[in-house]
Amino acid sequence: MAVSKKVLICDDEPYIIESVSYVARKEGCEIATAEDGEEAIAAAHTQLPDLILLDLMMPKKTGFQVCQELRADPTFKDTYIIILTARGQEADLQEARSAGANEYLTKPFSPRALQQKIHEVFARRS
Repeated sequence: MAVSKKVLICDDEPYIIESVSYVARKEGCEIATAEDGEEAIAAAHTQLPDLILLDLMMPKKTGFQVCQELRADPTFKDTYIIILTARGQEADLQEARSAGANEYLTKPFSPRALQQKIHEVFARRS
């Protein structure tokens, strides 16, 4: 069975959504987007993504809150969540881990590194 490659990109910066979408499409992924925390949760429930790329600093709900809320739902226990953020402090990394994030990438990140990370996530699942 072919691995579904559905990615939900959650960020309140349109240019980040655009650049991350471009990278994910190069990996053959289907893209859904959300621009705030509440939209992210709603999109996760309707799209059922295989991978969520989640900004921390978003309106309505933070990435930490979104991650925690999704992890509390058994539907998303195996969904891979990568935090993409400008906040690189150790405390943020620890909070992301506590919320249930699988990985943490700080902005700015190289498109090549992100593409490699997306490739690795789906390679592990096939």
